[in-house]
Amino acid sequence: MAHSTAIRGVEIGLFDRISAFLNSLRDSRQRYRMYRQTVNELNSLSDRELHDLGLHRSTIESVALEAAYGK
Repeated sequence: MAHSTAIRGVEIGLFDRISAFLNSLRDSRQRYRMYRQTVNELNSLSDRELHDLGLHRSTIESVALEAAYGK
């Protein structure tokens, strides 16, 4: 006697995929805005103010990346 079992994964509808894409896009844009804002604000500081924060001008981009993306 033979029988078959169909295992179906969770099917994601078109609306769900579009919604997930738009949410991902919105999240990416928010993170990029945070990155740019951090870079702009740190660049506006003097070298002395950056030193007081324990930063050097060459580390601004890496600090902004970490702030926005956690990298």
